Amino acid sequence: MLAPLAISMGDPAGIGPEIIAKAWAQRVAEGLPPFFTTGDARAIAAVWDGPVEPISHPEDTNRVFETALPVLTVEDGGEIMPGVPDVEGARCALRALELAAGLVRSGAARALVTGPVSKAQLYKIGFNHPGQTEFVAERCGIAGENAVMMLAGPDLRVVPITTHVPLAAVSGLLSIDLLVSKARATARGLMRNFGILKPRIAFAGFNPHAGESGAIGREEIDLIAPAIEILQSEGIDATGPFAADTMFHARARATYDAAMCCYHDQALIPIKTLYFDSGVNITLGLPIVRTSPDHGTAFNIAGQNIAEPGATIAAIRLAGEAADRRAAADA
Repeated sequence: MLAPLAISMGDPAGIGPEIIAKAWAQRVAEGLPPFFTTGDARAIAAVWDGPVEPISHPEDTNRVFETALPVLTVEDGGEIMPGVPDVEGARCALRALELAAGLVRSGAARALVTGPVSKAQLYKIGFNHPGQTEFVAERCGIAGENAVMMLAGPDLRVVPITTHVPLAAVSGLLSIDLLVSKARATARGLMRNFGILKPRIAFAGFNPHAGESGAIGREEIDLIAPAIEILQSEGIDATGPFAADTMFHARARATYDAAMCCYHDQALIPIKTLYFDSGVNITLGLPIVRTSPDHGTAFNIAGQNIAEPGATIAAIRLAGEAADRRAAADA
């Protein structure tokens, strides 16, 4: 039988335990592949009264998945109070992430889905990565700059070329090499994870109106256009730079498979506006499949039974589909 998917629970005080449990409850209706979660089972019991079964190894998942949510327990997270994060919960979240990532790397699980964590709490315990993407990349032996964060919805995929940096620093961080490397990884990821044989990559401009031919900025002329020329010379269908304010309506979305965006909000505002409850973060450029729901811990609603599991369900589904495509391509 196929190996199951591994889901790290995320911060036990956030909505991760609830949305994972709700995803399991909808497993049949949504056609989800078998999965288990790593973390503190008490965090699920605090927000859900459904069936939970501890497992000792991922291979136990297929035996129990039909009747209970399989949980591979890590050391407990101290006293768990939904909506009240603390450093013990952060340690639990990090151990759950390490365990899940290791099991996927070893082949005991076939894809990784990461639950939402609190960076603020993780930083208090010495976590020195910008986010889970960079952490997982390091564990896979991949340099952080070679891992690409893509946000995906039903008809929109976006890649922020720079991520969690101040907006004032973005222009200085952009380079032809960075633009080219991110686009190459995106093209490979679209082929390998999404089955798109000839990916179409569209670049958003950095400045308003894509710089108006240099009148209000030269990043498009000096950086983006040369990068596009290099990609085209390699046979990659890259176009742009386009004015970002005209790239995300329905007709424009139909003309490309992924939009390369210069900075975080340029990419995330359109995807979250269109697909707030179903957007998926998928990391390209890794030797493993890794996805996550495109939202945070939502401590303010944790424990109230109102968290929507749609993004987690979408992340599980995409992880399974991507793992299947990779396996078929490698067969």
